[in-house]
Amino acid sequence: MIEKKLIIQSTLAGFFSLITIGVLTVLTYKTSYGIFLIASFGSTMVLLYGYPESPFAQPKNIILGHFLTALIGIIFLNFVPLPIFLNIPIAVGFGVMFMILFKVTHPPAGGNPIIVIIGSVSFDYLLTPVLIGSIIVVMFGVIINKFLFKKEYPKLT
Repeated sequence: MIEKKLIIQSTLAGFFSLITIGVLTVLTYKTSYGIFLIASFGSTMVLLYGYPESPFAQPKNIILGHFLTALIGIIFLNFVPLPIFLNIPIAVGFGVMFMILFKVTHPPAGGNPIIVIIGSVSFDYLLTPVLIGSIIVVMFGVIINKFLFKKEYPKLT
């Protein structure tokens, strides 16, 4: 039998994921402000609302992890003249390496080089959706985790 606390926790995580991604989707498709949504933000929701105490769910990791891996993807897309079947795995490897090296590991961001290279995005992609979208995600995470869930978020260690 599933315990009541887990049902409530998972339902709230799902609901606030819906709200956060919903806002990014509305900003992307119903305004002229730009693109604010990337696929890897869906995975970010799992950590942000399901496991906010995780070091991988902290604001620094979310923002810098997404930014760093997207930047690596863009660098490989524009400056590494290899076939796509080589560029993608090498870029992902570098993304993982640099997130760990700089202590900004955010597992969902590991997919960003794939998204960037397959989508052939421009450098503007770093600002919107990656940076601004990540900041919006973190803002929702702080408000919801700290003030509604009454959790220590961000986790100050």
